[in-house]
Amino acid sequence: MNRLFYIAMSGAKEIMHAQTVNTHNLANANTTGFRRDLESFTSMPVTGPGYQSRAYAVADRMDIDFEPGALLSTGRDLDVAIHGDGWIAVQAPDGNEGYTRAGDLKIDSNGLLTTGTGLPVLGNGGPIAIPPFEKLDIAGDGTITVQPLGQAANALAVVDRIKLVNPPAGGLEKGKDGLIRTRTGNPAVPDAGVQLAVGSLESSNVNSVEAMVNMIQLARKFEFHMKVMKTAEENDQTTAHLMRLS
Repeated sequence: MNRLFYIAMSGAKEIMHAQTVNTHNLANANTTGFRRDLESFTSMPVTGPGYQSRAYAVADRMDIDFEPGALLSTGRDLDVAIHGDGWIAVQAPDGNEGYTRAGDLKIDSNGLLTTGTGLPVLGNGGPIAIPPFEKLDIAGDGTITVQPLGQAANALAVVDRIKLVNPPAGGLEKGKDGLIRTRTGNPAVPDAGVQLAVGSLESSNVNSVEAMVNMIQLARKFEFHMKVMKTAEENDQTTAHLMRLS
C-alpha cells in the first residue's frame, strides 16, 4: 500500500514541477526572443519485494527549445533580430558573459547600449558606449556607425561591433535569469557568420494554444494522482479495520 501511495505522490510532485515550467513558458509567450523550456523525465523502477512492475517518473534535466520565433518588422533603428542561429552577447547581472535573442536595444542615460531589460550589450572590448549622435546605424554584421552630434552627414564614425556568437546548441544552458550561457562557463568566440535583421524583433517561440492545452492536461493528470492517493488511504483504513475485526 505504501508503494502505491509513494508512486502516486511522486507522480503528483513531478506534474507540479512540469506545470511550473509550462506556466513559466506561457507567461513569456510575448517576451522578445524567449526560448521555451523543455523537461526531460526518466522512468525509475520501485525496488524491493514483489513484482518489478511499478515505476515512477523523475525529472532528469532541463532542455531548451532552440526553434526560432517569428521575425516581426518594427522599423525601429535599434531593434535587431538574428537570422537563423546565433546569439547576442550581453553582460549578465553577475558580471559574466551571457547570450540572448532579445534585440530590443536602447541607449541608457550613461550612453551604454543595453537590451530592453537593461543588460549592457558587449562589443569587441566590453560593453558598448555610444557617443552623442545625430544618427545611428547598425549593419547586418553588428557594426555600429554614428554621425556624431553637430557633424556633417558624411562624417561617419564606427563605434564598435556587437559581439555575435554561435556556439553549439549542445554546449548551452539557460540560467535562472533567463540568459543562455556555455556549460563550461567560458565566453564563446565571435562568429562572423551570424547576421542581424535591423528594424525587426524575434518573437517568443512559445505556442500559447499548445501551452494552454498542456496546462489543462497536466491539471487532469495531477487530479488523477490525487485520487489514487485518496484510494490508497481508503484501502489502508479498510485493511486496518478488517485486521481489528479478525
